[in-house]
Amino acid sequence: MRQLAAILFADMTGYTALMQENETLARTKRKRFKDVLESMIQEHDGKILQYYGDGSLSIFNSAINSINCAVSIQQQLQTEPKVELRIGIHTGDVVIEEESIYGDGVNLASRIESMAVPGAVFISGKVHDEIKNHENIKTKELGFFELKNIKEPVSIYAIANPGIVVPSFAELKGKTRPPVNRLAVLPFVNMSADPENEYFSDGITEELLNALTRVDGLQVTSRTSAFAFKGKHDDIREIGRKLNVDKVLEGSVRKAGNRVRITAQLINAADGYHIWSENYDRDLHDIFQVQDEISGIIANRLRENLSVVQKKETLVKAPTKNIEAYTLFLKGMHFLNKLTPADIFKAVEFYEQAIQLEPNYAQAYANVASAYAYLGTTGQVPPEKAVDIVNRYSEKAMQLDNTIAESHIAKATMLMMYEWNFQAGYEALQKAIQLNPAATGAYQMMGLYYIFTGKIPEAVKIMEQAAEMDPLSPPINHFLAESYFFAERYDDAIRVSDKLIEIDPQMRIAIETKGWCIGMKGDWEKALEYFKEVHRLTNHPLKGLSPLGYAYAKLGQTDKALEIIAKLEQRQREEPGVVVDGDLLGVWWALGNKDKTIYYLERCVNKKMGPVAFFLAYPPMKGIADDPRAMELIEAVQKPTR
Repeated sequence: MRQLAAILFADMTGYTALMQENETLARTKRKRFKDVLESMIQEHDGKILQYYGDGSLSIFNSAINSINCAVSIQQQLQTEPKVELRIGIHTGDVVIEEESIYGDGVNLASRIESMAVPGAVFISGKVHDEIKNHENIKTKELGFFELKNIKEPVSIYAIANPGIVVPSFAELKGKTRPPVNRLAVLPFVNMSADPENEYFSDGITEELLNALTRVDGLQVTSRTSAFAFKGKHDDIREIGRKLNVDKVLEGSVRKAGNRVRITAQLINAADGYHIWSENYDRDLHDIFQVQDEISGIIANRLRENLSVVQKKETLVKAPTKNIEAYTLFLKGMHFLNKLTPADIFKAVEFYEQAIQLEPNYAQAYANVASAYAYLGTTGQVPPEKAVDIVNRYSEKAMQLDNTIAESHIAKATMLMMYEWNFQAGYEALQKAIQLNPAATGAYQMMGLYYIFTGKIPEAVKIMEQAAEMDPLSPPINHFLAESYFFAERYDDAIRVSDKLIEIDPQMRIAIETKGWCIGMKGDWEKALEYFKEVHRLTNHPLKGLSPLGYAYAKLGQTDKALEIIAKLEQRQREEPGVVVDGDLLGVWWALGNKDKTIYYLERCVNKKMGPVAFFLAYPPMKGIADDPRAMELIEAVQKPTR
């Protein structure tokens, strides 16, 4: 039987040595351990699956229960005769056969327990996400750790309730392999007199980050996770632990006219020691040379750990000799990373200006393609316009420079979303990842590929991998929450959405996803409150309405649902470039009007709003495929190459 469970490993420390010194005391302590364990497990609705030597394995249906149980056990065992116990907890899918339990979650829980110290309760980051909002449970973040036989680094927290031992980081040394050749590039500080030059310092940071991803054997933390520390003053050692890196590059940029001063310093994350630092006073026309010089120095410093000979290589290719075009490009990047439709349109303006000055600017073409791929898939521009621009600009970018990952990602987006050629899209994404393993946008689209082709578990798996690579990225975490939603793992989707809301309490997409999850769990009244907040945050009377319409319909408030439909139709009239057929499709489906639903489904198909598979897989739309007319649409137009 397969199920999702909280897995608790508990293990006595020093039992073997005590048996040799004082067998009677050892047996007394072991009996006390078993008595307390069995009493507390039963009290907290858990189940002991097995004992092994001086340890045990138990499971719970609730992470909260498992932690409360662990705290009670440790608190009781602090009294005489004191029993020194390590406890580790993780949640995951397990397979239970009779009294045996299997699964990756079991192995991980065991490794987390082995990391703990006597009197401590260690939990995985996944467990922490589930319990972090409970006031009666206190935690301390310990950082990422490389665990034996576990492929990816694991985030671990210590329970910090009264009576529970919380070790210092120094006490954990020797229990795990420290990260090696993992680098974080923190946002360079804008030291210019004009605060608007921040786009320039951010751009320099991103250019260096992209260059360093090309160094073989070096793993570079993605932009979004590194930029989460922008404007903060966290201790370098804490940043190293949070991002699981052993080196940190930081610096500053001062720009005045055509002169620029760049200060860069490479720091050892374990102790904050400065490995290397340098100041560069250059003419702006030498900016690419400076970037290449900094990247080369860092690459060779890190090669000392790779047993690879130092070498001179070009990591930064000058994309243009026109510094004004490059400046416009950096301004475009600044707005593109804000991820709101208005800012993305502004980014496109800067990229287009850069292209006018430098017609062979490959990266600018690639970024315009990326921008329109986003605008097209979110309904901000008509699909046919998005397809045309993305195809033209991505093809131009690839003609000029076939090594830019963003071009292949944008192309893959159009291939899958509008041409429904999933196999070609998949191959383009594989190419993008090969060119830049840190291009997390490729993983997002790969997740959609698996959803479109009916492989929901694979979508979840690849987005979990992406979240491990880029743990603080809002887009990655949003796609992870969406994949959980498609898998109908609503509690997991809520957990990730809460993480996003904690980062930004006004993040509309996270609030909306949480509302959908709550609604699909049966509480549409509560979901409605979340959807009202989404609508309020749009600051527009005609935007963010379709979730409200769906909830009103599910609550039997037909008049209000019809009002939402009228407003959606009004927006379509007022903004002809915006496509709302998908929104209307959802509200009519919730109202139970199958004729209208099929009508708008056909409009979505004809307008290339996305693969039919997406609509059919979306949990709130479950049941549409039962209508023969929907199946006719699928057979007529949805014949993807898989």
